[in-house]
Amino acid sequence: MKTTDTITIWKNCFAEAQATHENFINQPEIWDKLEKMSQILIDTFKNEKTVFSCGNGGSHCDSMHFAEEFTGRYRKNRKPMGALALGESSHLTCVANDFGFEQVFARQIQALGRKGDCLLLISTSGNSKNQVLACEAAKEKGLSTIGLLGRDGGELKNLVDLAIVVPGVKGTWSDRIQEMHIKIIHAVIETVEQKLFPELY
Repeated sequence: MKTTDTITIWKNCFAEAQATHENFINQPEIWDKLEKMSQILIDTFKNEKTVFSCGNGGSHCDSMHFAEEFTGRYRKNRKPMGALALGESSHLTCVANDFGFEQVFARQIQALGRKGDCLLLISTSGNSKNQVLACEAAKEKGLSTIGLLGRDGGELKNLVDLAIVVPGVKGTWSDRIQEMHIKIIHAVIETVEQKLFPELY
């Protein structure tokens, strides 16, 4: 079996990332959707409500990264904003054990979510059952819902109020989609921070 040389692997990785990026930004109406995503978050924070986020695996890590940039800081020191990543370990293991893993996010939203809050669901497939149930719970409680999704958007695409989809190009793996997700997360955080705290920029 022929072994691919290291430099070729590196070049292929960056070429795939570039193709995924270009495919995303060339979608019709994507800039309008990203602007709407920013405005939903801005309005939520202006009204002193909470933005929740959730995901599985690497997307769970992204959901935590998203929340801590608001409660901590992104680029500038400013007051913290209300954001919380769902899936704290004792809650997750308790609910998964007693009710099943599909309920881990929904039950937190049922307990903590309030009308006017927002839920960001991060998923490369859009089909995770625990996120589908969380979205349904959020809508029942009057939260706005945003999906940061991949490939064709999956089931969540038609459940959320706003779907931001990173479409897969031929052979796209979840890692390439997650790389775009973190770029989107950073860009929306910067947008929200500049809009709410223009004096800092």
